[in-house]
Amino acid sequence: MGVLDYVFSAVVTMGVVIDPIGLAPLFLAVTSDLTAAERRLVAWRSSAIALAILVVFGVIGAPLLHALGITLPAFRIAGGLLLFTISFEMVFGRRTERKFDASEVAQREHLLRTLAVFPLAIPLMAGPGAITAMLLLAGEAKGDPARLAALFAITVLVVASCLLVFLAARRMDKLLGVTGNAILSRLLGVVLAALAVQFVIDGVRASFLA
Repeated sequence: MGVLDYVFSAVVTMGVVIDPIGLAPLFLAVTSDLTAAERRLVAWRSSAIALAILVVFGVIGAPLLHALGITLPAFRIAGGLLLFTISFEMVFGRRTERKFDASEVAQREHLLRTLAVFPLAIPLMAGPGAITAMLLLAGEAKGDPARLAALFAITVLVVASCLLVFLAARRMDKLLGVTGNAILSRLLGVVLAALAVQFVIDGVRASFLA
């Protein structure tokens, strides 16, 4: 895989898995009782936390797999299956990993300070799918500084997109509407499914060639 192909794959994978636009209605639901200033603060904090989590997994991903005795092809297959599950839920409108009781969170005042961590940073932004994608993409970089730099830059851009979406969530929700959000989620799900299948194919091929 060439550098440009790797960059394109990373952009599509991280963008689809994290799904910045799809987070807009969830952000609105979680922060419904916050003031505009509080909402901005939560947006910045959650983005910073999610970015830190993803970068850490990108850096220690390969050593962690080695310490656990897990080969990259095996993790690639497992990750592909996980991403396919997420894509299936996106296409059929069942994002189980992102479910939460928004009303309960809003009603409990003592939980407002933790909104940036849960559920926004984890699992909405840096959830299982994003962490898996980060590990897989970091492994595919094979220690190439240019690819790793591109991966981290792409991650920063995607998380920054989440921040912008959070800051403009109310306007975007009105613009897309319920139908627009549903259509976009399903289209992204189909793309993610194709990427997930490719991960599995690459993992199986690498296992037989090893």
